[in-house]
Amino acid sequence: MPPGPAKPRKILPPAIAFREEIEAAERDGVAREDMRLRLTLRDSSDLRRDKTLAVEDISYGPGGMRFLGVEVTAGGVPASHLERERS
Repeated sequence: MPPGPAKPRKILPPAIAFREEIEAAERDGVAREDMRLRLTLRDSSDLRRDKTLAVEDISYGPGGMRFLGVEVTAGGVPASHLERERS
């Protein structure tokens, strides 16, 4: 019997997906200050508007936006990703 149609991949909200990636990077020994979230403008907007996040999960300061203590850079990338070691 031929295989059926592939199940659609569940797309996680940016907050959940990147929380998991940040925690995985920490388990691998990468400090949060050595990480940077490079987000598409859409993911950045979705993250800022996510009503399920605790107030302390996102912060703004002179250095810009941070999610869980990780620097966020919005725009200029075709797909959002976590840089584990900043240059």
